[in-house]
Amino acid sequence: MLPLTNIGDITHVIQLAVAPVFLLTAIGTLLGVLTNRLGRAVDRSRVLERVVVELTNSGANPPQRSEVHAELLRLAQRIRLVYTAIVLAVLAALFICLLIAVAFIDAFIAANLAQVLGALFIMAMAAMVGCLLVFLREIFLAVNSARSAIH
Repeated sequence: MLPLTNIGDITHVIQLAVAPVFLLTAIGTLLGVLTNRLGRAVDRSRVLERVVVELTNSGANPPQRSEVHAELLRLAQRIRLVYTAIVLAVLAALFICLLIAVAFIDAFIAANLAQVLGALFIMAMAAMVGCLLVFLREIFLAVNSARSAIH
């Protein structure tokens, strides 16, 4: 039942699992950055929602309200992008965790799970690439919003 014959075989499996663990650390760091950006965007939108109420109650002119409303729309788009990036990063982390688990299962049972391992790695990388692309789009949107506020 166990194809592993000695401690060296088990050690080799552990060594192979270390690289994906480092990838998990990187994904965790990225998730920290993403959740920070999400929190900042949500906080800013709450402030702007209060400003809209104050402008409406004070009878402010429509251009002021439309500027605040436009910024709220940009923030809503940024929040959606960051949320999507977070979902993709979490999926990548889940695929990596499954990859590690399947690698150990493959080592302890008499089955060839190489294709499953390859598929999990490809799915993890695809999710990670998607996450990074969406994150880059959110950064571009944030920078363009800041530039338009300056001009």
